[in-house]
Amino acid sequence: MGGTTPGIPGTPRVLRAMNDRAALDLLLEHGTLSRTRIGKLTGLSKPTASQLLARLEAAGLVVATGTTAGRPGPSAQLYALNSRAAYAAGLDVNPYRILAAVADITGEVVGEYELPTPGRDRHDVVRQVGDALDGAMKAAGVGRDEVRRLVIGTPGAFDPATGRLRYASHLPGWHSPTLLEELAAALPMPIEYENDVNLVAVAEQRLGAARGHEDFVLLWNQEGMGAALVLGGRLHRGFTGGAGEVGFLPVPGTPLVRHVTKANSGGFQELAGVQSVPRIARAIGIDTPEQPYVPTTSALLARAAEQHATDPRYAELLDQYAVRLATGLASLVAVLDPGLVVLSGEAVVPGGEPLRARVHAELTELAASRPTLVLATVPRRPVLRGALESALATTRDEVFDTSR
Repeated sequence: MGGTTPGIPGTPRVLRAMNDRAALDLLLEHGTLSRTRIGKLTGLSKPTASQLLARLEAAGLVVATGTTAGRPGPSAQLYALNSRAAYAAGLDVNPYRILAAVADITGEVVGEYELPTPGRDRHDVVRQVGDALDGAMKAAGVGRDEVRRLVIGTPGAFDPATGRLRYASHLPGWHSPTLLEELAAALPMPIEYENDVNLVAVAEQRLGAARGHEDFVLLWNQEGMGAALVLGGRLHRGFTGGAGEVGFLPVPGTPLVRHVTKANSGGFQELAGVQSVPRIARAIGIDTPEQPYVPTTSALLARAAEQHATDPRYAELLDQYAVRLATGLASLVAVLDPGLVVLSGEAVVPGGEPLRARVHAELTELAASRPTLVLATVPRRPVLRGALESALATTRDEVFDTSR
């Protein structure tokens, strides 16, 4: 019988592919490595490491980048990932704009674009997604056929049973039952959709405060309030994709909000959402506008972090806000018992350590367990960064698989 037998575990073909992937992951982590260093880190002999690098270079996955310098003995050839081996893209969508970015296989962002979307209606979505993506690709100098995968982050989540966007009535144009099919027809690459807060958690797990943690909760407070739940290293999305929509959580301290999906709000959002901070500030004698909510709240919290030790009003602002945040967090901690809670978003992070310490103290009294509480550390466009990280993970699995 002619032909070849597909590789199975333990065959030379599969073992070579495993060694290839190990070397590629090392180059991804370290940037550049010599043949000798790759051999030591993988446990491969010099001849095997040489064969591996030659194979990867011929496949267009690795390039020679120069030689070592400043060390005794002969110079050694250095190798790096071929950054042009593949590209992935991400989009961050909210009611006012679409942010788009393209990253190469190493994770470096090579093109970004921001498309304002004022007055958008349902007929504009497919075109505007394409325009935003094209803007980022033009900035990156790549074409649509070079982008292997696109991940789109939106508020709410697409229900896997119906394909319709839920929990985001404030996002115009994204609720058509045929939208996903229209986008798939308009764009040539595979597309994935993910909740924006979940993507912030992806960014923090890959690059930020949650690195090395398999179980954690991320609380996001910006235009809206949400949470991401990571259990056993995987995002928990729930039956309809609505796991983590904690803004709808009924909590003490606010009247019950009924018909929450129509109101697009709930108890925790009313108690501790972005709009609550300027209201607390005005009630305790701090002269401040109320809107626009996000920049106003961010500035108030940053000022409170600086002046709380000398101005009792700002200390009171942090105290009251910390109680509100801890009230909702206590419910999450009671149900999930996470080892780590990450606080993120422009309605939290500018409060810095003074706010974090107060929330931790309140949570210690309100919750039975004692999770570690930290501030998010991915500083720039975390939703977009998470979309790129998610797209890159799948792209690398495809491109780095040399067994095919």
